[in-house]
Amino acid sequence: MSRWHHCSIRTRLAVMAGAVMALLCTAVAVFVAVSVRHTEVEYRTQQLLAYAVVLAKQLREHTVPARLATAGPDTAIQVFNPADTMVAATPGTAGKPPMTSMRPDVDAFATTTSCDTPQFPGRCAIVLAYPFHRSDGVYQLDMAVPDVPWYVGPELLIPITLGWLLLVGVSAMGSRRIVGKTLEPVSAISGKLAQITASDLGHRVPVPKYRDELRDLAETANRTLDRAQSAIEQQLRFASDASHDLRSPLTAMRAQIEEALIYPGATEWPQAADALLESVERMQALVTDLLQVARLDAGVTSRREVISLSGLVRAELERRRAKTTLRQHRLTPGVIVDGSRTELTRLLNNLLDNAERHATSSVAVTLALEAGTAVLEVCDDGDGVAHEQREVIFQRFTRLEASRARDAGGTGLGLPIARQIAEAHGGTLTIEDSPFGARFVLRLPVQTSPDAGSTNTRTEPPTNEP
Repeated sequence: MSRWHHCSIRTRLAVMAGAVMALLCTAVAVFVAVSVRHTEVEYRTQQLLAYAVVLAKQLREHTVPARLATAGPDTAIQVFNPADTMVAATPGTAGKPPMTSMRPDVDAFATTTSCDTPQFPGRCAIVLAYPFHRSDGVYQLDMAVPDVPWYVGPELLIPITLGWLLLVGVSAMGSRRIVGKTLEPVSAISGKLAQITASDLGHRVPVPKYRDELRDLAETANRTLDRAQSAIEQQLRFASDASHDLRSPLTAMRAQIEEALIYPGATEWPQAADALLESVERMQALVTDLLQVARLDAGVTSRREVISLSGLVRAELERRRAKTTLRQHRLTPGVIVDGSRTELTRLLNNLLDNAERHATSSVAVTLALEAGTAVLEVCDDGDGVAHEQREVIFQRFTRLEASRARDAGGTGLGLPIARQIAEAHGGTLTIEDSPFGARFVLRLPVQTSPDAGSTNTRTEPPTNEP
């Protein structure tokens, strides 16, 4: 793995910021150099043209000498008569090929750049072709000076290089400092997260004071920690309550067995077996509820299908051996839902078990359609539930004093499981106001497809209803 992958994020960002600044500085330096060079080329060309005008005037008025003086050591001049014969030249260009093949109009001039010519080997030159009149015809004056190099000259290259180095250095240091300040909250968050363990979820990461992405990250991390702590605390409470409820029937069974073994002759074995069977059934019911809770918590659901809720409720009520008078009151036919038949049956039986446990004499069941929602009500004529305890009874292992007095074998999981099943089906389960007793209301979204199952439901008259 390269060293780059071992660098910290701060170093990487600083290097990238420095590289970007270096590119920007380089672009600015190149732009300045190109602009200055273009200006210098135009300046040299104008100087060359001005010198050509002056020299052409002299040659027009005087005899053309064979050797010409130059304005500078790097200036090359060639003069051609109307027959394109070289009649004059500066030292170094006499006897050599023409510097350019351009032949501009009589009243114009032309310029070009030529490289690696005999007059300027290995270099480039700005060449000017300037025609002028004499009495015997039109002559052409060719002049050339060295082209401006890409860096223009040391007087420009040195300041640009020094400025480039200074800007890049200052930018790199500034970028590293800014990146370091920016990433300080990340370091603080990482340090705090490293202190958090499964057994100590009380810590929270620091939240930056500025409203930015890092603040959103810190708040999201804290919300995640809140959910994790809540889930772990719930699991711990669940394990504690489950072990306590499992311990009760096991303790009763152990005591009964030990007593029977101590006094085998005085033990009524059929009665002892019945007592043990009752404890086993209670423990079996508790284990079944615990498995159902675990499945619901894990999001494991049974196969969904289109179900006639009307037929399901009617079939369960007809099959059920009720402990109290069980009435069907207005079971609306054709109520179709999408769900798990097993889970919805479990939900209904949990509500019926709870109602029968608290009813004085009867339980009423109602199924109706309200604005595209299936509404199932299970009512009993018992003592009801106090308003402040209506949400408490949906907490796991919660059993009110009245419930314990009526049935000591309950698990305290029936109603929580029923609500979880309802919510898993996109519905709700609440306990609502009633003139007497408790009124549990289940609401589920209905399907718009026609009822494929049995929808004919027998209803009983609403006489003596609770």
